[in-house]
Amino acid sequence: MLLSDLLLSVPVQTLPDKDYEICDIVYDSRKAYEGVVFVCLAGTQSDGHDYAKSAYQNGCRVFLAQKPLDLPDDACVVITDNTRSALASISAEFFSHPERRLKLIGITGTKGKTTVTKLTRDILTAGGINTATIGTNGIFINGEHTPTVNTTPESYELYKAFDKMVNSGVEVCVTEVSSQAYLTHRVDGITFDIGVFTNLAYDHIGNGEHPDFENYMECKAHLFENSRFAIYNADDEHYTDIRKGAKCPSQTYSANGHADYFATLINEYKTDTSLGVSFECHALTGMIPIKLKMPGKFNVYNALAAIAAAKRLGVRDEVIAEALKTSTVDGRFEIVDALDYATVIIDYAHNGFSMQNLLDTVRRYSPRRLVVLFGSVGSRTEIRRKELGDVCAKCADFSIITSDNPDFEDPDAIIADIEQSFIGKATPYVKIADRAEAIRYALKNACVGDVILLAGKGHERYQLIEGKHVHFDEREVIADYMRELTAQNIS
Repeated sequence: MLLSDLLLSVPVQTLPDKDYEICDIVYDSRKAYEGVVFVCLAGTQSDGHDYAKSAYQNGCRVFLAQKPLDLPDDACVVITDNTRSALASISAEFFSHPERRLKLIGITGTKGKTTVTKLTRDILTAGGINTATIGTNGIFINGEHTPTVNTTPESYELYKAFDKMVNSGVEVCVTEVSSQAYLTHRVDGITFDIGVFTNLAYDHIGNGEHPDFENYMECKAHLFENSRFAIYNADDEHYTDIRKGAKCPSQTYSANGHADYFATLINEYKTDTSLGVSFECHALTGMIPIKLKMPGKFNVYNALAAIAAAKRLGVRDEVIAEALKTSTVDGRFEIVDALDYATVIIDYAHNGFSMQNLLDTVRRYSPRRLVVLFGSVGSRTEIRRKELGDVCAKCADFSIITSDNPDFEDPDAIIADIEQSFIGKATPYVKIADRAEAIRYALKNACVGDVILLAGKGHERYQLIEGKHVHFDEREVIADYMRELTAQNIS
């Protein structure tokens, strides 16, 4: 594709004197080669402009930047005000706007995006609609999984995925739309057929994220300014603020009162192997009896959101009910087969809001002890550490403070920050920096009737340490311990 065609929607200072044939787009200098355009993206920890020389040395001669670059005369440097916005525009052109050939459902909110995305996909698939998803758990297209670094990938990866979906016969894509996606222009130019709002709480505020709550909420609200139809959680306190700038028609859902979709007769149930919740969903077409393999009122909300989205696309009530009976989400209240006298659960809860919901939910099932293993991420907001510590110091029976993606920070320093919430409190705790060792400690010291929550990692199969993704799977740690335990019992 010609460079001039890529730049059709990009405001630039001057166009180059000659045109260039572009075979791909890159923003990582290590992937640069002759024929590509290198987009200089400025991030919180590194600046792509600093790697332009490296891209040039790898053969690249065309650059999109926000400032002049010190490169040889044969380099073509196009200057634009915002390279992140420009990346979205040229990616859409490069892949010939595949988003226009899909029905797009965007899910946003502080909590529940991943669960609503998965539930919606399961319902639509059961209804015979070829559905793909993009989000925290990766990209899923016809059963094929591709990991993602961010909840909402960079715009180039997003359009590349859309293009693959179109070529694979996908009809609907359900996408988690993070606040960072709008803050960093990853979804610029995309119009969603349906936008879904789950909830909003104080999170992602701090260095490298949002400067304040108002900015965080504003970024979330952008989804509904760019949707043809909106579905809102009417019970959330920020519901009216989120919908303020939207012009599209909408529907609401509620677990407390009347809405277009609302729940009654909410009942939690427990079996030998799972915790769940059932309810009656009152939809525009009548009542749908729902039974979930996931517990808690928050999952009633998640199911209602998915039901509303599926009904918008014409899925029948009986199909919805049947699909939700078996739908589960990786790393979201995931019960792991381990000890036969205690329940082990893996969950992604990584902020105060989600942790409080998680502990409140488990407490309703009357565990003998509620044991929580958790940490907090490094190189990001420190407010989250206090939130997590405060919740666990108040609501857990025993806490194991450990590592969770420390990145470039000292794990012991992060643990010490969290520990401040426990000092002077009655809740007992231990500190074990090695997360695998911490999990083994939790299993070894479990008592009959305990519920052990491994919080923070969820679906992740890695630890982020000094900028590198090091393989780490909590399920493998549990399985290894159980094999050792079995071997000891046999001997």
